[in-house]
Amino acid sequence: MRTHDVTNTVPDFVGQDLFGSDAVLTESLDRWGRAADAAELSALGRRANSVVTLDLADRAERHSPVLRTHDRRGERIDEIDFDPAYHQLMTVAVGAGLTAEPWTAPAESGAHLRRAIGFHVWSQAEAGHLCPISMTYAAVPALRSTPALAEVVVPKLASRVYEAQLAPLAAKGGATMGMGMTEKQGGSDVRANATVAVPDGDGWRLTGHKWFFSAPMSDAFLVLAQTTAGVGCFYVPRVLADGTRNPLALQRLKDKLGNRANASSEVEFDGTRAELVGEEGRGIRTIIDMVASTRLDCILGSSATMRQALVRALWHASHRSAFGAKLVDQPLMRNVLADLALESEAATLLGMRLAAAVDDGDTEFTRLGVALGKFWVCKRTPIMVAEALECLGGNGYVEENGLARLYRDAPLNSIWEGSGNVNALDVVRALTREPASIAAVGKELAMARGHSTTLDEAIDEVDHLVALAHSPDAPFIARRLVERLALTLQAALLVQHSPSEVADAFVASRLAGDHGGSFGTLGAGSTAYAAKILDRAFPA
Repeated sequence: MRTHDVTNTVPDFVGQDLFGSDAVLTESLDRWGRAADAAELSALGRRANSVVTLDLADRAERHSPVLRTHDRRGERIDEIDFDPAYHQLMTVAVGAGLTAEPWTAPAESGAHLRRAIGFHVWSQAEAGHLCPISMTYAAVPALRSTPALAEVVVPKLASRVYEAQLAPLAAKGGATMGMGMTEKQGGSDVRANATVAVPDGDGWRLTGHKWFFSAPMSDAFLVLAQTTAGVGCFYVPRVLADGTRNPLALQRLKDKLGNRANASSEVEFDGTRAELVGEEGRGIRTIIDMVASTRLDCILGSSATMRQALVRALWHASHRSAFGAKLVDQPLMRNVLADLALESEAATLLGMRLAAAVDDGDTEFTRLGVALGKFWVCKRTPIMVAEALECLGGNGYVEENGLARLYRDAPLNSIWEGSGNVNALDVVRALTREPASIAAVGKELAMARGHSTTLDEAIDEVDHLVALAHSPDAPFIARRLVERLALTLQAALLVQHSPSEVADAFVASRLAGDHGGSFGTLGAGSTAYAAKILDRAFPA
């Protein structure tokens, strides 16, 4: 039938190098990393957008993990069946050094930045399986509080070998880590945990329930439990050294909005063997070191989701015509796309700068910078992805175009590792108790002075924001305070490291108020910048 002739369609978005086509990533590697890493990252970037990988991502998403509590004889096994596609994705991620390898690399190697770029690129293929990858990376700072334990465990976490089967740690070429903090009665208030730890010879025994037990097929977990001295942090192996299973009963898997390729569970501990990590009663302080690194991955993962949504919107608009012109050439669509590109670049650049600071050992800058980025970048992701999806119209709403999965995944990082309120209050706490972190961020902001009156005024305002953090109203206005600080930091980074068109448009729209309440409301002053912003975002 003539009416079924297919015209004005968009080719599949496949075959692109997600590293080489992203100017923010390539420039970050040039600026803070090693040129020698470019070839490996480019190969990963091509693989992330290959036909094979996209098929694996689709299969892992559609065929969610299944819990098997018992075997056919009635023996308790507590295992999870994944689609083979999940394990193939994990094999690539581990093989690319996206787990704990940077912690074992020389300080001058730029390993954390390389890993951050790889994490950003590979997250765009499928985000769910990056949960255990992230926790495996983030566990190392906490484990190092107990050197004897770290000496045994960290080399396994830093390995590029992925072995899915459950076995004693000593028998495996590589291992992954999970985490168990949240309980039904406490949520983010982990001090309300009711799980109890009691001494047992050289180790401990845990009894209790975790409402969210992440990546339950991992080889080991960091778990919080109450001791007589307060909350402690414990290392819980899945399989004991003698090959027997640690008593650990998986109750059910969570039926989640997104992140469906990854398994999240509830678990019951009943005499579960564990080893104390750090000091007894100082477990929250110990596990915070892990949380800080997973929060950095929240920024990286969210900025990756933004980037993938942006390039899909740009790809569609560059190939689809309406009302006599390509969508990308329609003025209002150009406004929307340029606005999305600004958001994406600011988020990605912040994540890369923070990863570079980890390489430099600049803990004062990362302490506050990560908290700011975790709140703001993760908060912006769902609305940014929704706008990108709308650029495809009805085509964006159906599963086959990939935007639906991005949209379901978009809210996760804002909730994980401290929801918006928890994170905002953490920033306020830092502003009142950690002057060295404030000074470190102030030093970064100072390097952007002189670009414009607007940015200079925003930088001057930081002292006032710090003063507000000490006021009685601070808990009520925490979100607004954190938002302003985050925007000022993003603007300062763009001024230092991005083209003037990008920096000027961001400052005008985000700081000077030349912007409406939705994306696509850049002022007329940004019209001349739109073409250069879009060409930079995704070269034709």
